[in-house]
Amino acid sequence: MSGPSVAARRIGREAEPIAIIDHFAPDPEALRRFAARQRFAPAGRHYPGIKAALPPDYMPTQGPLIGKILREVFGVAGKVSILEADFSIVTALPSSLSIEQRLPHVDALESGRLALVHYLVPGGTDGTAFYRHRSTGFETVDTARSATYFASLRRDLSEGAVPEAYITNDTLLFEQTASLPGVYNRALLYRSRMLHSGAIGEDATLSDDPATGRLTVTGFFSTTAG
Repeated sequence: MSGPSVAARRIGREAEPIAIIDHFAPDPEALRRFAARQRFAPAGRHYPGIKAALPPDYMPTQGPLIGKILREVFGVAGKVSILEADFSIVTALPSSLSIEQRLPHVDALESGRLALVHYLVPGGTDGTAFYRHRSTGFETVDTARSATYFASLRRDLSEGAVPEAYITNDTLLFEQTASLPGVYNRALLYRSRMLHSGAIGEDATLSDDPATGRLTVTGFFSTTAG
């Protein structure tokens, strides 16, 4: 098996960095076998699906590589803390999505936050797309921008309905800046302030079975200045 291959690129006008890591885990099939034995539960209000616990050695195994990428691609020099990390599967039907789940989102407004998604579907799956909000031109939303962004978004939404569907391309409200496919055993690392969404196609398999559904690992990190 090939070892991890890391590529960094910058997205959109704001040129935010993203790290794309292929061959991320040394044994992705072992992760899939572990996931198949877990009890999945609703992931909460924001994520359109279910989640389960990771094997206890996942972060100790992947942590050194993640730390190296955070330093070299994102310039992180301080302490890195794991806020949350789980197996996740998208299961929600388009007709059941909340308005928030039909729009791009940011994972956190605070500085120093980063997100991980690790795709674990053999043959590949729907990936992750990044967006620009047309009314404000924002591709990232942090604490300083949040009031302006959410006020503008509320005005946008008052002027028209959002289709009952996952966002996958340009819309009246958002312009897609990049879409990265969910290649098997690929991981993405990006700052949590980036507007993004799972690129869930109309023909996506929304099974709750880890063997057939859109199985990923999602993780969130907090960093401090060095």
